[in-house]
Amino acid sequence: MRIGLDQLADLRTKGTPRGITSICSAHPVVLRAALRHGVATGATVLIEATCNQVNHRGGYTGMVPADFAALVARIAAEEGCPMEQVILGGDHLGPNPWRDQPAEAALAEAEKMVESYVAAGFRKIHLDASMGCLGEPVALDDEATAKRAVRLAAVAERVAKDQGGDLPRYIIGTEVPPPGGADHALHEVPPTDPAAARKTIAVHRRMFAEAGLSDAMHRVIGVVVQPGVEFGNHNVIRYNRDRAQALAQVLNGEPALVFEAHSTDYQGTEPLSELVQDGFEILKVGPELTFVLREALYALDLIASDLIPGYDDRPLRAAMERVMLDTPAEWERHYPGSPAVQAVLRHYSLSDRIRYYWVQPAAMTAVERLTAALQGQSVPMPLFWQHWPAAAGFADRPLDVEALLIWRVTQSLASYHAACNLDL
Repeated sequence: MRIGLDQLADLRTKGTPRGITSICSAHPVVLRAALRHGVATGATVLIEATCNQVNHRGGYTGMVPADFAALVARIAAEEGCPMEQVILGGDHLGPNPWRDQPAEAALAEAEKMVESYVAAGFRKIHLDASMGCLGEPVALDDEATAKRAVRLAAVAERVAKDQGGDLPRYIIGTEVPPPGGADHALHEVPPTDPAAARKTIAVHRRMFAEAGLSDAMHRVIGVVVQPGVEFGNHNVIRYNRDRAQALAQVLNGEPALVFEAHSTDYQGTEPLSELVQDGFEILKVGPELTFVLREALYALDLIASDLIPGYDDRPLRAAMERVMLDTPAEWERHYPGSPAVQAVLRHYSLSDRIRYYWVQPAAMTAVERLTAALQGQSVPMPLFWQHWPAAAGFADRPLDVEALLIWRVTQSLASYHAACNLDL
């Protein structure tokens, strides 16, 4: 049975909780892996773009929402995944990319962004207006946050109704970890205070009603809270369900809602399963998927260095180092420490800020060179044992590089799928 967003709360209240994995990545290999996995399992494929990654001005990927939607549709067609099985979502849609501007200017940009997302067919919309803009506090209170969220919802409603078809499903709430993980080693992450979660819901409900958008509030399916999971540059805080039970009980009074959990990367199947069982039924993952993709590419870089005459010594890693040093804006403030520590973090941090650089021409050229060098090669088993033991099953036969990369990403996706469908 394919589970849709509208079914999650009902399944929870019936005592048969199920989850949906939210794929937060724009990397084509990750998208292909997600869609291929969807074909294999029949599960809903929820793919989300973030406000910084994709917006009406291009974002850091250079894609507007229509471009991202077209990319997903193209890969879906190539993989034989019907778009009826795919949900497109927009994450953290609000003024965040323009928070260095006055509030009104930033919100005007956010309205244009939401309009472009909904016009492009995105129907899961996370309304996030919690951040302060120029001259404001870093984080706004519930009243201000909800008022701005409702303003953005009004835009989404107008565009969707003009288009016809399904109306948006909304996610509210913004108590989330820093995007991409924390910058320091973590020891504990307290769950959201249950009273704070109840207040967030109540204030949004009132603001939607005052704006004449009660119908839209009925399509709010989830609330972002902090269940006590996080990852930093160096470590992972795994789910402790005992500490989160008071928060989970909030849903007993909200039968139409589920919780959305951000930064669930690197948790593993058992903690993810417990999250779903406790009502955190939308599990967002992103950096883990590009981390394991980078892991696979670097292993292949080592194999090619040993196997292919003239390939040189780890040229892919060298190319990525040059690209990141030449344009440090995406990693420098996130990776504290000595130059030696930063050198390790650039490539191996769990926050995986190297993911911002795979679209750079030099990076793409280096990946293409690696792929060309190994495509069709028969890699001896001892080389896999040396550099990537888990992939030894691909030894001693013509290598399909993309298939191997997708296999590695799918291992992570399979863990999420198992957690979301524990009893099936």
